Amino acid sequence: MQSAATVPPPPGEPPGGIDVTTPDLYADEARLHATFAWMRAYDPVRWMEPEGYRPFWAVTRRADVVEIERQHGRFLNAPRAILALEEVVEAVRAFTGGSPHLVRTLVHMDEPEHRVMRGLTNAWFLPANLKRLVEPKLKARARQSVDHMLALGGACDFVRDVAIWYPLRVIMDVLGVPEEDEPRMLKLTQELFGNTDAETRRNLGEAGDLIAVVLDFYQYFRALTEDRRRQPRDDLASVIANARIDGEPIGDIEAMGYYTIVATAGHDTTSSSTAGGLHALVQHPDEFRRLRDDPSLMPLAVDEAIRWVTPVRHFMRTATEDYDLRGRRIRAGDDLMLLYPSANRDEEAFEEPFRFKVDRSPNPHVGFGYGVHLCLGHLLAKMEMRALYQELFSRLDWVELDGEPAWVASSFVGGLKRLPIRYGLRPAAD
Repeated sequence: MQSAATVPPPPGEPPGGIDVTTPDLYADEARLHATFAWMRAYDPVRWMEPEGYRPFWAVTRRADVVEIERQHGRFLNAPRAILALEEVVEAVRAFTGGSPHLVRTLVHMDEPEHRVMRGLTNAWFLPANLKRLVEPKLKARARQSVDHMLALGGACDFVRDVAIWYPLRVIMDVLGVPEEDEPRMLKLTQELFGNTDAETRRNLGEAGDLIAVVLDFYQYFRALTEDRRRQPRDDLASVIANARIDGEPIGDIEAMGYYTIVATAGHDTTSSSTAGGLHALVQHPDEFRRLRDDPSLMPLAVDEAIRWVTPVRHFMRTATEDYDLRGRRIRAGDDLMLLYPSANRDEEAFEEPFRFKVDRSPNPHVGFGYGVHLCLGHLLAKMEMRALYQELFSRLDWVELDGEPAWVASSFVGGLKRLPIRYGLRPAAD
C-alpha cells in the first residue's frame, strides 16, 4: 500500500492544476466537473497540501465516499467537519476560548452524542408528521410561487425571484418564525454559506464574517427560545427549545446549533437543488417535455435534480486508525475530504452521469450524505421540491435561458445564485 509520501505523480493534470479548496472552482461548473473527472480517472484518493490548509486526502469516487461514511467509528466528524483555512480556525479558537467551531450542529458530532441529539427531533421529520403538519401548506406555497412567476410577465431570475423564497417560507413555517423575519433569515444564510463569495460576504475578513453572522443568529434564536419556553406551540422551534438531554434542559450552544442548521441548510440546499434542476431541464429540453407530459416521473426527477446539483459540496472526516483505501494508506489522524459532487458524477456508479434523466432509476446519489449522518430533513426537502415542480410543470409550456447563470463561489454549500429565464406560463386551472 502507498502512503502519502510514496504516491507516484499521476499523468498530466488539467490546465490550472488541481486545487479543490479554492471557492472559485465551485463557481465554474465546467472546470469543476472536468477536475473531478480527471481525479476519478487518475488519482481518486489524492493527497493534498494546499497553502493555508492542513493537508488532507481528497476522495472522489462514490464507492470510497460510502465506504468512509459507513464506518462512522473509524472516520470521525470531529475535530474537522468542514474545510477551513488555518488562520480562520485559529481566529475562531481565539474567539471561543479554544473550540474550533463557532456553532456545533449535528454535522460536527459523532456517536453517541450525534444519536442523542438527532433523536430530539427525529420524530418530527418522520413521514407521518410531515404529512400532517407540513404537506397541507405546501400546495398553497407552491401556487403562490408560480403565480408570482406569472405576474412577472414571462421573465425572471428564477433563483432570486422564486427558488430562494419558496423553501425559505416552508422552513420558516416549520420553525414557527414570523413571515416578516424571512428576509433577515435569508440574508444571514447567504452570508454564512457565501462568506467566500464577493457578492454575499460582509467583507470583514473570512473569520470576521463568520463570527459576526453567527452572533446575529445567536441573538435571534436566543429570543425565540425564551418565547417558546414561555409559550410552546406546535412547531419545531418549540420542540428544540423544550428538549431535554439526560433529564436536563438542552444547553444554549446545542439549541443554537439546532436552530442554525435547520434555518440555513433547511432551505438553502433545497433552493439550490430546485433551481439547478430547472437549469438542467433547460439544458435537456427532451427531458423537460417528458416531465411536463408525465407527472408520475416527479419523484425520480426530484432525486435526479439533487444528484445533479449536490448542494453540499463536501464534509471532512478524520481517521482514528490506519486504513487502506483504494491502494492508499490512510494514517491515523489523517483528514479526508469527501467530495460529493464528484461522487454523484462517478462513471462507476451512474450510467451516463453527465446526462440529466428524469426517470433515472436506480439513483444511488449521495446528495444527502450516507449512513448515520444522512440529512435529517431529506424527506422534507424532497416533499417541498415535488410540490413546487408539480405546480410549475403543470403550467409551464416552455422555458429558456435569458442570460448567463452564475454559481456561488463556495467549497462547502452552494449552487446557482442567478438563473435568468424566459418562459410561457399559464394561470392555475382552478
